[in-house]
Amino acid sequence: MTKQAIIARTLEAINQLPVDKAEEISDFADFVRKRHEEQQLTQGIQLLIENSTAFDFLKDEEDVYTLADLKEVYNG
Repeated sequence: MTKQAIIARTLEAINQLPVDKAEEISDFADFVRKRHEEQQLTQGIQLLIENSTAFDFLKDEEDVYTLADLKEVYNG
């Protein structure tokens, strides 16, 4: 189903509802839109961090600890 078909079907359903129920649908649509925007923002931030070179200096740092330093091994 295309986006236009979904919109048309939804508008038809909303037109058949009383005002208070149409307001509920409007509020829910706002909630879904805001959640989507937040997810897009989070993904954008994650991409910026992944592509950042701010912590590249850590790649050259030698390992402080090795597996031989472990006193107890956790196999959970």
